[in-house]
Amino acid sequence: MESLSVKTNTKNYNVFIGKQLRFRVNDFIKQNYSSIFIITDSNVELLYLEDVLRPLEKHHNVNYTIVPAGESSKSIRVYFDLVTQAIESGLDRQGLIIALGGGMIGDLAGFVASTFMRGIDFIQMPTTVLAHDSSVGGKVAINHPEGKNLIGNFHAPQAVIFDVETLHTIPLKELRSGYAEIAKHSLIHTPSFWEEIKKVNIMHAMSDQELKQHLLKGIAVKAAIVEQDERETNIRQYLNFGHTLGHALESELGYGEMTHGEAVAIGMLYAFRVSSYVYNIILPYEELLGWMKKNQFPFRLPAVSVSKIIQRMKKDKKTRNQHIQMVLLKGVGNPTIASVDDRDLADILEKFIQELLEK
Repeated sequence: MESLSVKTNTKNYNVFIGKQLRFRVNDFIKQNYSSIFIITDSNVELLYLEDVLRPLEKHHNVNYTIVPAGESSKSIRVYFDLVTQAIESGLDRQGLIIALGGGMIGDLAGFVASTFMRGIDFIQMPTTVLAHDSSVGGKVAINHPEGKNLIGNFHAPQAVIFDVETLHTIPLKELRSGYAEIAKHSLIHTPSFWEEIKKVNIMHAMSDQELKQHLLKGIAVKAAIVEQDERETNIRQYLNFGHTLGHALESELGYGEMTHGEAVAIGMLYAFRVSSYVYNIILPYEELLGWMKKNQFPFRLPAVSVSKIIQRMKKDKKTRNQHIQMVLLKGVGNPTIASVDDRDLADILEKFIQELLEK
């Protein structure tokens, strides 16, 4: 097992990565909680709920609930239902919530924890590569029909417990989705480790050690930024590289039509094009596109309205005074934030969509 510390102004906590940690959750619970409430989804329930539940029940009063798998569960309706179930289970302010699942579950359960009786403790137990990003940093949220993660909070976990064995049962599209976020971290970090990540081919079997090392690198990037800017007032926005277009595509196409990582990968390609336009530089666009093709990312967009996408982008949390702020690169490993004119973004997007169709 390896661990990494995250130290912010509001809380210090550890991220644990190793094998069979799902059987050892008791080892990571340091307080005497009145009860534990596990929130998981319909996919993870069948695979890992029993592994986590049985050891916990020997020492704690434990209840659990299951939500439908998929991004559509990050809704106000499901959130309200979970709060109701938590109340009915007897959960109180001295209780603990465990988020067992991927990024959707971490965001949803974390938001429940942040608001239940004005906030109670929770533990993140991510089961996907994508959740290496969302489980660290304390951002929790649900979606609104007008945009992704528009209803949210900052609420850091007590711990993050990452059992790498759970990664061998996720669908290929979820593994691909997670590696898009690792690629993002590799491109915004100084020094960049894109040269390493661009060699990854998820179509071939990956060892636990390889997965663990890539996760540790991605989490280390996230932790270093969060420690400096927990509330996303400055450099934490760099972590949104690729997300301005990515989130707009997710909300415009419908949550779940494209995975988060797939949308972010397309968003990073687009951010390369915008960066080249704004800073008159050359970025490894063809390398990133080639990596996406090798790993079977979708890169041709369905018919979308450019004007609607721009309007979605304007609802991004980085927007200031109706001006879109994008995370761009002045070079690999050199991120920055820039305000870009809507008309320029629309022109670049139209050319970008056509370019992908011709690839």
